[in-house]
Amino acid sequence: MEKQEFAELRQRMVMEIASITAMVGDRIGKYNLDPDVLAVMGTVARHDFVPHEMQPYAYLDRPLPIGHDKTISQPFIVALMTDFLQVGSQDIVLEIGTGMGYQSAVLAALARKVYSIEIIEPLAVQAEQRLARAGCANVEVKIGNGSNGWPEHAPFDRIIATAAPELIPPSLMHQLKPGGRMVIPAGLPDSQQLILVEKNAASGKLATKEILPVRFSLLEGAASG
Repeated sequence: MEKQEFAELRQRMVMEIASITAMVGDRIGKYNLDPDVLAVMGTVARHDFVPHEMQPYAYLDRPLPIGHDKTISQPFIVALMTDFLQVGSQDIVLEIGTGMGYQSAVLAALARKVYSIEIIEPLAVQAEQRLARAGCANVEVKIGNGSNGWPEHAPFDRIIATAAPELIPPSLMHQLKPGGRMVIPAGLPDSQQLILVEKNAASGKLATKEILPVRFSLLEGAASG
């Protein structure tokens, strides 16, 4: 496919994201996503972050296989999670589950720095290569157990997870900066919820809010309840 074809499909994808948001507005508490998030979704080339044979399907609103029994999340979910994260231009973001780097690239366009952890080495290596080709110089990827976070660079303004533990790992809650936000899927495999975690800037107390039922790959290495 040609570059212009991909660009047109990407804009169609953004319109579909906006339409889905309006349809589920009652459930998520908003009918429109941040225009900056939608602009980034319309710019980042999702087809560069999927296997070559999946490129023709890159802008459909569905998860796609990326190997190793993992998937890239559907575009609506990427946009929704990014919106609820409320990433600012000076924010330092921790991402759990790099995959092939698509969510990382979206975050990179909004944040000052993204630290991303991937437990599957071949995916981490591919993500680094794809992010470099996309010009995402502010993303650092490491191979490791994401449920432990990245203590060397904590605390983080924002934390996002693209795989689901049964319970939110205490290490991630600890590494969230006061005033920070975390968006993470959690729960048993058949009853996961996308959860917003906010840490009070003054008291450090945590507040959680369920956003939407979801189905994510399990977070490998996370302790179960």
